[in-house]
Amino acid sequence: MTTTLITGANKGLGFETARRLIAAGHTVYLGSRDAGRGRRAAEHLGARLVRLDVTDDASVAAAVRTVEADGGLDVLVNNAGIEERGDQNAVIGAAQVTADLMRTTFETNVFGTVRVTHAFLPLLLRSTAPVIVNVSSGLASLTEVTTPGTPRYAYPGVAYPASKAAVNMVTVQFAKAFPGMRINAVEPGYTATDLNGRTGTQTVEQGAEIIVRMAQLGPDGPTGGYFDADGPIPW
Repeated sequence: MTTTLITGANKGLGFETARRLIAAGHTVYLGSRDAGRGRRAAEHLGARLVRLDVTDDASVAAAVRTVEADGGLDVLVNNAGIEERGDQNAVIGAAQVTADLMRTTFETNVFGTVRVTHAFLPLLLRSTAPVIVNVSSGLASLTEVTTPGTPRYAYPGVAYPASKAAVNMVTVQFAKAFPGMRINAVEPGYTATDLNGRTGTQTVEQGAEIIVRMAQLGPDGPTGGYFDADGPIPW
């Protein structure tokens, strides 16, 4: 039996990923910052709730104790993330971005990913087939955002793509440090979720496809890569 933890899983891509992995036979811990919403989501899916705020050391440590007491962990999906937006859901561009906004975004998207990964490493290292999936973004691709005429080139935001580019680097360095694990970054695509005010152009079912696929990698699967549903994408 494969045991999986998904952060930020009470809604959106995390919720759909949990649903699909449960259907595939995984025991899923649904990580949620809000205990009430998490409980309702876990009960609906048949998942195990673990209260988890990726920005809080004590919360993460408590989650580790819960999962360890129940037997361990095989797969970690770092899905929790934020994108700060302004009035009327407007993306905050270079002229408006502040250090405080950058810090808030990085606290969840980057430091949260590292905090959770570091805390759960001892459990993952005991697994016979450990996997980490870091949910990144196509906006983290320097190749894509510097290619004129593309939607990613046109995106004006700073904090969110910078944070996801950092997640990509974290992914690569952890993959090199732990060659026995399968550690990859994924781009779900522009998915309609609360993160973007539901302005995305695809469904959560479509967006979760690559997350679910990479969460089910075997020991012979790729590691240290950056993928969307069609395969590897340029850094």
